[in-house]
Amino acid sequence: MHGTQSPGEQEVLLVVDVQNDFCPGGALAVPQGDEIVPVINRLARRFAHMVLTQDWHPPGHLSFASAHPGKRPFETIDLEYGAQTLWPDHCVQGTAGAGFHPGLDIPQLELIIRKGYRSGIDSYSAFRENDRKTPTGLAGYLRERSFERITLCGLALDYCVFFSAIDAREAGFAVTVALDACRGIDLDGSLSRALAAMREAGVDLR
Repeated sequence: MHGTQSPGEQEVLLVVDVQNDFCPGGALAVPQGDEIVPVINRLARRFAHMVLTQDWHPPGHLSFASAHPGKRPFETIDLEYGAQTLWPDHCVQGTAGAGFHPGLDIPQLELIIRKGYRSGIDSYSAFRENDRKTPTGLAGYLRERSFERITLCGLALDYCVFFSAIDAREAGFAVTVALDACRGIDLDGSLSRALAAMREAGVDLR
């Protein structure tokens, strides 16, 4: 898929939200989400450097449909920072659903970055909150570590992987998305829109 040459010291694998609630049986399951776990484990063996993201919501998070009486999951509402899809309660701090998939085997990872922990704003991207302004600090970490290239994989391709890829490009990194190590939700055509936008932004889709 990526050739035989191993990634160099300036490359990092960014594994997005491979958590129980996003896998079959979870509260916000991505179809076939668990199928990517062995693919990611194989991919990870080729990288010297890895970062994981973890969706980490407090109870009653503003993005939960349950926080808005009369609203149902997957409806859209307008919040102060823009349109927000409402989700089932998922990846609540300290719950089993927020844990990483038990089959994920990458003990050599160097950083876990949590996102979505501010109760009043959702966070898809590994780099910034959904207000598109508040940073997570990941870009600064990667720059300080002298990384130049990011390979992205995980869940869901058309949400958290997509927004992370776009923000990584905007932050000046070269970005590859390993498509076989991702799965999407595809809500109202979101998958094809995400793939087109990533190509336009110069993301290498493999």
